[in-house]
Amino acid sequence: MKVISTCAAILAFASQVSSHYIFQSLTANGVKNAAYTYVRRNTNYNSPVTDLTSKDLICNVGGASGSNTTTVSVKAGASLSFTADIAVYHQGPISVYMAKAPTTAAEFDGTGQVWFKIFDEGPKFPGGTWDLKQTYTFNLPTCVPSGDYLVRIQSLAIHNPYPGGTPQFYVGCAQVTVTGGGSTELGPKVTIPGFITKADPGYTANIYSNFNSYTIPGPAVAKC
Repeated sequence: MKVISTCAAILAFASQVSSHYIFQSLTANGVKNAAYTYVRRNTNYNSPVTDLTSKDLICNVGGASGSNTTTVSVKAGASLSFTADIAVYHQGPISVYMAKAPTTAAEFDGTGQVWFKIFDEGPKFPGGTWDLKQTYTFNLPTCVPSGDYLVRIQSLAIHNPYPGGTPQFYVGCAQVTVTGGGSTELGPKVTIPGFITKADPGYTANIYSNFNSYTIPGPAVAKC
């Protein structure tokens, strides 16, 4: 019986891990690039970040440095896409943030009140259904100033409702140089970690009970 129980536990764990995902590829200038060309490589395989106070929420575990990552040049307003190794599996919103680097994107660790949101995708009502995909496409703001940026995608998985379970963050950061930009200081700006708390309704939402509306956590999407 003990052997059977152990095998069952191993299979359950393997199934759970296999359902995880990691954003690893960026499509820029119409070209889908190889994994980790412009996206910082994480060191936690496809495991999520769950600690709301951890700096790993910024660019994932191992993503604080971009010294081994190439920075791609794109025009303001251009279309970008993040692609995961498998389709996003867990229900929850997708958000994209940007932060301007004080020097180069490769040298920037993303700390400080520097992040503004440029994209949100939540559930559709009635029904509370989620459009879970492998690739998420969005446009950079046309008015964003030129310079080096970190562009951060975030999948907030709320399939394990708090407080009984712990929501999971799947994040990745791409390094981008924006050209032909504008002069608008986009905001509101937030600090990561700290931009979402355990009291946030979008974090504590229970998608299995009376799920009739939903507000995506974090700041409002910045507008030009």
